[in-house]
Amino acid sequence: MTFQSRLIDRLFPILHVLGMIIGVFGLSMLLPLSVAEWSDDAAQRAYDAAALITLGCGITLWLLGRHWKRELKARDGILLVVLTWVLTPLFAALPLMFFLPDLSFTDAYFETMSGLTTTGATVLSGLDGLPPSINIWRGQLHWLGGLGVIVLVVAILPLLGVGGRQLYKAETPGPMKEDKLTPRMAETAKGLWKVYIQLTAILIVLYWLFGMTPSDALTHAFSVMGLGGFSSHDASFGYFKSLPLELITEVFAILAGMNFAMHFMALRGHSFAPYRSDPEIRWYLAYLLGSCLGLGVLLWAQGIYLDFPSALRDATFSVISMATTLGLSTADFAAWPYFAGLWLLFLCSFSTSAGSTGGGIKMLRAVLLYKQAYRELQHLIHPHAQINIRLGEQAVPDKVIYAVLVFFFVYVSSIVTLSFLLSFTGLDVLTAFSAIVACINNTGPGLGQVGPSTTYAVLTDFQTWICTFAMLLGRLELFTLLVVLTPAFWRK
Repeated sequence: MTFQSRLIDRLFPILHVLGMIIGVFGLSMLLPLSVAEWSDDAAQRAYDAAALITLGCGITLWLLGRHWKRELKARDGILLVVLTWVLTPLFAALPLMFFLPDLSFTDAYFETMSGLTTTGATVLSGLDGLPPSINIWRGQLHWLGGLGVIVLVVAILPLLGVGGRQLYKAETPGPMKEDKLTPRMAETAKGLWKVYIQLTAILIVLYWLFGMTPSDALTHAFSVMGLGGFSSHDASFGYFKSLPLELITEVFAILAGMNFAMHFMALRGHSFAPYRSDPEIRWYLAYLLGSCLGLGVLLWAQGIYLDFPSALRDATFSVISMATTLGLSTADFAAWPYFAGLWLLFLCSFSTSAGSTGGGIKMLRAVLLYKQAYRELQHLIHPHAQINIRLGEQAVPDKVIYAVLVFFFVYVSSIVTLSFLLSFTGLDVLTAFSAIVACINNTGPGLGQVGPSTTYAVLTDFQTWICTFAMLLGRLELFTLLVVLTPAFWRK
């Protein structure tokens, strides 16, 4: 079988599903379009054209692939996920390009990839002057990407005769993807989205009650629940200067950084028992609490703030925002001591839970790495001892440990390689390293030229594409993307 025939055999069976996904994504433009019509803002025609093009392409792909329809295999699911995350930012960029004709395709694609991967890195400035519908669309991309466009469509795929299990396994973050919350994937997806929608609705109401405008409340609720960093203001969350709004944001960012399976099971069972049994939560909360207090003391002791309450307030928001990979800011932590900025980047690399909307390697993997390192130390003392690694009551199979070790190796190798590549293009080391760490962990703000008070507009087109690739690589947890690039994937 030639490569061309293998490509057709691999690609065409997923075209009808890909067409449905793109069609659903086109329908999601109806929300910002409705806002534009209601507020009579200047972006109305941008959504008209973008929605028609997206729906048209979705229908065309569905028609092309309808005769190849079959149950999805593992490789089909992986390829579908990758194509979805590559193509949906392309369609998401259309409203921005139609409304902002001076915005290049590179920057528009970077912006929407940043939105859908919940990274929050932006190339736009003058956000306060943009129409409300544009900022809502940017925030909505975070919300859709948070739990995954794929998982949303999996909820309706069984109704169309297409199994969704392989899509769910390819899309869901975390090292233990065999676990199911309910016997059917559609029920699982619906359960997760139910929790997601309920928390989002509560957050929108709280934001509105505590002083945000409806458009600001919608934009920031989408951003927080998706753990993205897009704001409708250039000053990010510091625009509001409101302690109640900051506290609300911190609480919901912490919830979004937890495993949504725990929220689902707690609500279904009307019990807090799932949280108590979750092996990640105690580590997650301990790192957040310790970092908030430690950073607050550091900023106060070094005279960055005159009083401890002010230092603790900004330290707490920055720690929670960066550790959960939210990326909103109330202070320019790039102007703080270098240790503070580097510690925040360190936290965003692992703090969120598996099954959350956050990025990074996830706390579960970090805990397993720590336990494996400790087991190796014990083996040096007791070479013949049989030492099992446990998470809660369960022993972790060695194959999971090996998978985590390989994942960590590829994760570190990716950061090093892409950082060197950015440095080769002329960026200083701090900017290059922090930009890659922020992008691959889907966090947003870095240090140096891409700090929280600046944008990624300082990058050249080539540098921007490197960061775009890093965002996609991080969102798909490395292997989902990398395996498609291997020759073995395309062999029969």
